[in-house]
Amino acid sequence: MLVAGFPAGPPGTNCWVIAPGAGQECVVVDPGIGAVPQLGALLARHRLLPAAVVLTHGHFDHTFSVVPVCGAKDIPAYIHPADRWQLTDPGGGVGIPPGTPLFGQLEFAEPDDVRELADGQVLRLAGVELTTRLAPGHTPGSVAFSLTTSDEQLLFSGDLLFAGSVGRVDLPGGSESAMAESLRRVVLPLDDETVVHPGHGESTTIGRERATNPFLRTVAQAGTPQAPRTGL
Repeated sequence: MLVAGFPAGPPGTNCWVIAPGAGQECVVVDPGIGAVPQLGALLARHRLLPAAVVLTHGHFDHTFSVVPVCGAKDIPAYIHPADRWQLTDPGGGVGIPPGTPLFGQLEFAEPDDVRELADGQVLRLAGVELTTRLAPGHTPGSVAFSLTTSDEQLLFSGDLLFAGSVGRVDLPGGSESAMAESLRRVVLPLDDETVVHPGHGESTTIGRERATNPFLRTVAQAGTPQAPRTGL
């Protein structure tokens, strides 16, 4: 399995690419601000052809480049219905008033082909099988994608879980109690060897976070974490 990524834009949002191997079709996860040139270079380096874009949530630092990526390749975008509205009102998801320019852009639109995700839905795309796990807290429509390969288990966690931290819950639609429940339901049951590819920062493992992440440890002890201001 080929998994590659890079941080895009001022928030350093990780854009991930997943494929069975070089020279094949791939899935793009969270093409954010300014991701197009870097994504194009990565695709060319590995000779990959995108088959779909999947979005962990609707915040614009994860979705900003979804229209050019999907339009250029004529491919669908997948997002949970609770966050779909942010594709056309990206500022609303972070409390920015309507009509405020974002990086010089005033108008936003959905890709031509948007498909809605459901909890437990299995996406079979480009030879990759992703299981959708609804994980609200950061946003109502936040999801994580799990993938089991012949060698390892992977979790593309978006802004649910980071190395040493968890997603912020103080933006519109955020919920501290929902975040705690998502961590308890989605993250804690995973094997320690599961590799986590987050929306921001370095990759980690469930075992490492179970042992060292203070927010995850609090949830494991049946408490509710005081979520930090990490990511958008």
